[in-house]
Amino acid sequence: MSQEIKPLLDVMDALLGENGCPWDKEQTHQTLRKNLLEESHEVIEAIDNEDMMHLQEELGDLLLQVVFHAKLAEQAGHFNFQDVVDGISDKLKRRHPHIFGDVKANNAEEVLSNWEEIKKKEKAAKGEEAAKSIMSDLPPTLPALLKAEKVQQKAHRVGFDWDDIEGPKAKIYEEMQEIEDARQGNGDVEEEVGDLLFSVVNMARFLQVDPEKALTMTTNKFIRRFKAMEGKIGLDKKNFADYTVEELDMIWNTVKQENF
Repeated sequence: MSQEIKPLLDVMDALLGENGCPWDKEQTHQTLRKNLLEESHEVIEAIDNEDMMHLQEELGDLLLQVVFHAKLAEQAGHFNFQDVVDGISDKLKRRHPHIFGDVKANNAEEVLSNWEEIKKKEKAAKGEEAAKSIMSDLPPTLPALLKAEKVQQKAHRVGFDWDDIEGPKAKIYEEMQEIEDARQGNGDVEEEVGDLLFSVVNMARFLQVDPEKALTMTTNKFIRRFKAMEGKIGLDKKNFADYTVEELDMIWNTVKQENF
């Protein structure tokens, strides 16, 4: 066992041991689920803020979750942390035959294409149904924008894609018209809005823009400007209800001009 990880494993052994922490000893994979999600989001926040000191801390918190789950599995006789390390090491070697084998890959696109084919073969070898479709191994809890992007990327890798950005661009206009038709009773508005969002994700993919990140940035910008608008309204000792929509829009535009 690498000495770099052993101190953390020893700490977890103590926490889950006979004289360990009562709270830790009550945890299960299910009760820790929300912690894993929370720590993942905090790692992403540190990355987005380019805060390396915070990132170091949050990666430690995320690693703790991995070790915690591995220790619980070890106690139940399923696998241990070394099995996790060995498993991912072997998988990386299998899926990088252009590094650890004699397969050629001239660019990132070929690497990803090889990766998908290797995954399909691995699942077929295990007799898993997922091998029948490249879409079958998508985690059901993926955020909607990320899931849409991954679906489109997988379709692209087998050649089912627009030739250029004009395809998704035209599709956006088409879906906007279909929303209008649905509003008039000729369709399902919710479904058509979903189609529009899917098309926007497609446009973002062609522009090499991360849609999840782009939407998060815009949402945070709206929050920042809204708070600034609240501040201006507070200085006037008024409430939102004291303003017309037009007056609020004027305040909003003032905030925008102040680079919020």
